[in-house]
Amino acid sequence: MEVILLERIAKLGQMGETVRVKDGFARNFLLPRGKALRATEANTKRFESQRAQLEARNLELKSEAQKIQAELDGKTFVIIRQAGETGQLYGSVATRDIAEAVSAGGVTISRNQVVLTTPIKSIGLHQVPLHLHPEVDASISLNVARSPEEAERQLRGEEINVREETTMESLGLEVGAALAEAGDDRE
Repeated sequence: MEVILLERIAKLGQMGETVRVKDGFARNFLLPRGKALRATEANTKRFESQRAQLEARNLELKSEAQKIQAELDGKTFVIIRQAGETGQLYGSVATRDIAEAVSAGGVTISRNQVVLTTPIKSIGLHQVPLHLHPEVDASISLNVARSPEEAERQLRGEEINVREETTMESLGLEVGAALAEAGDDRE
């Protein structure tokens, strides 16, 4: 199906271009969300008459997205979750959780703007990209920790999941040293 794009769409085209897409993509995504019009004579004339308005709206949305990008880029947000000793989360951190954390930080974004290929399932610092506008992207740092104190330690660069392992041999040496100090000659 041929459609006229009403906004820039990544890997498809710029505003005003007539592109050929699969029927399902046009019917289920582009047309219902107002991102495109069917490429007919009437719609072509309608687009040309509204082109200035659409470009002005696009510039306005882009400038708003750039303001949000300047505010968010490089900012760190903390999410507290329960996790095991190895740092594996009992649940996961999804796009909804990230959007809520950013919104609690003072900037409202939707979960559709968070680009997360797989849910976060471990404790640590994670870089999360945000798609604010077709032409504006930002990146935030997400600090997933068990407690606020642990989050501060992670920000300082301390390794949280390092556990000192004790072996039977090291325990035996420690017991032998303690017995020698006590004056006991048994070994």
